Amino acid sequence: MSHYLSSLPLRLGTLLVVIVPTAAAMIGTVFVRRRVGLERLTSNNEIAGFKFATVGVIYAVLLAFAVIVVWERFSDAETAVLQEAGASATIYRLSPGPVPDAVAIRNALSNYLGLAIEKDWPRMAGEDASDDVRKALDDLYLAAIRASNANSGSSAVYSEIFKQLDTLTQSRRTRIQLAAGVVPSVLWLVLVFGAFLTVGFTFFFGTENLSAQVLMTGILSTIVFMGLLVIISIDHPFTGPVHIDSEALSRVLTDFGHRT
Repeated sequence: MSHYLSSLPLRLGTLLVVIVPTAAAMIGTVFVRRRVGLERLTSNNEIAGFKFATVGVIYAVLLAFAVIVVWERFSDAETAVLQEAGASATIYRLSPGPVPDAVAIRNALSNYLGLAIEKDWPRMAGEDASDDVRKALDDLYLAAIRASNANSGSSAVYSEIFKQLDTLTQSRRTRIQLAAGVVPSVLWLVLVFGAFLTVGFTFFFGTENLSAQVLMTGILSTIVFMGLLVIISIDHPFTGPVHIDSEALSRVLTDFGHRT
């Protein structure tokens, strides 16, 4: 469900995650007032206020923790893409000239980057990865191994090339892993039910000014569900309107790919 919501346009996601629940909470406040009555609700204010403070703090801490964790993982995915681009640029620079082995490495690397942009990113949006890109990476390793065996006198250069290939491989694995989302199902269950319980707790209160109470419930609900919207939007770093694009790899391919 979180993947589906994160793939929606931001306006539609805001409507489903924030506006609809907030409207339901405000309507619920009016419904409870008319069914229960002001006097009975007012009698709950003192004890309910004390308990609501505890409930609110617990859920606020949990929500803040989830936002921080998801944001850190989003940053990790962005860093992985930048590291992949940096390693690719270094490999290009370490294999210059018209030497056939160097040309083979650059061609294999250009093929890998092109396929990563063309096929990996759309597949990662669906929490998957492309086998064609994996095969292209295998071909890149094979080209580097052949060049290393044929140029044993340049062992230091090829040692660095293989080091950058390891970085490239690890970076791709990281972005593929993070594309599947980082919030486990049990935490989503707690976050969603906690949001409804926290907002629903306001129904136990009663104030003489019903309009003010409805407005306060709406404000609280908006803040809570906006927090959930943030988590949903960045939980899948390569899906939806808030995502990490392949611009870093595209720039490397533009800068160096034409030299092959």
